[in-house]
Amino acid sequence: MPDWIVAIILGLIEGITEFIPVSSTGHLLIAEHWLPRQSDLFNVVIQCGAVIAVLPLFPQRLYKFVFELGDKETQDYLLKILVAFAITGAGGVALDHFNVKLPEALAPVAWALLIGGIAFLAVEFFLRGKKLNSEITWTIVLAVGLGQLVAAIFPGTSRSGSTILFSLLLGLSRPAATEFSFLVGIPTMLAAGALKIFRALHHPSPLAPHENWGMLLLATVVAAVVSFIAVKWLLRYVQTHTFNAFGWYRIALAVVIFIFLMK
Repeated sequence: MPDWIVAIILGLIEGITEFIPVSSTGHLLIAEHWLPRQSDLFNVVIQCGAVIAVLPLFPQRLYKFVFELGDKETQDYLLKILVAFAITGAGGVALDHFNVKLPEALAPVAWALLIGGIAFLAVEFFLRGKKLNSEITWTIVLAVGLGQLVAAIFPGTSRSGSTILFSLLLGLSRPAATEFSFLVGIPTMLAAGALKIFRALHHPSPLAPHENWGMLLLATVVAAVVSFIAVKWLLRYVQTHTFNAFGWYRIALAVVIFIFLMK
C-alpha cells in the first residue's frame, strides 16, 4: 500500500476518534496491526494537529480567556482547567518516572473498549430522568484530572470517554461535560505531545524508523480537518442525544476484536 494512502487512513482515524469517546489510541493500535507500524513521533504529531484544529470551535471561551480575564467567572473556569491539567501532569510525571508503558496488544484495547461501552450504557441508564446541571465543581475537576490518567494507562479507555463519564456521574450535563473535557484535554495533549516531540528529536532511538516528513504533514493536515468536523458535529449531537450510541459502538468493536483474536 502506498505511503500516502496509509497517511490519509491514519489521519482520518485520528481526526475522527481523538475527541469522540471511543479512544483514538486504541483505534490507531488496531489500524497499525494491519497497516505499516508508525513511529511514536508520527502518532503524537498527528494527535497535536487534531487538537489544535478544534480551538476555533470554542470562540466564546477563548475570547473570555484573552479579553475578559478580569471576570471572576472566567478566572474560576480557567483555574479549574489548569488544576485538572496539573493533576494529570503530576500523575503523568509519576508514570514516566516509574517507566509505565502502554500495552500495544489488542486484547487490553478490546477489554477497555468493552468496559467503557458498558459503563456508558450503565451511566446513561442511571441518569435517565435525572436533572443535570452545568456547574463545574472541584470534585468534577479532580475526577477529570484522574480520568485522563486512567486513559493514559489503559489504551482503549478514551481520554474524553473517561472524563465525560466521571463528569456525568457527578451530575454535570452532557454539553458542559463535553466542553470541559475537551478544554482540559487541549493543554494536556499538547503538553504531552510537545514533550514526546522534544525527546524524539533530541534523543532519537537508533531503532526508530526514519521519519517521512511529507507523509507526516499529510496525515496531520487530514487529522486536523477531520477532527474539526467531528468535534463540531459532536458538540451539536450532545445537545439533544445521550452517549448510548458510543457505548454500543465500543461494545461492538470489542466483540469484533475478540473474535479476531480467537482465530
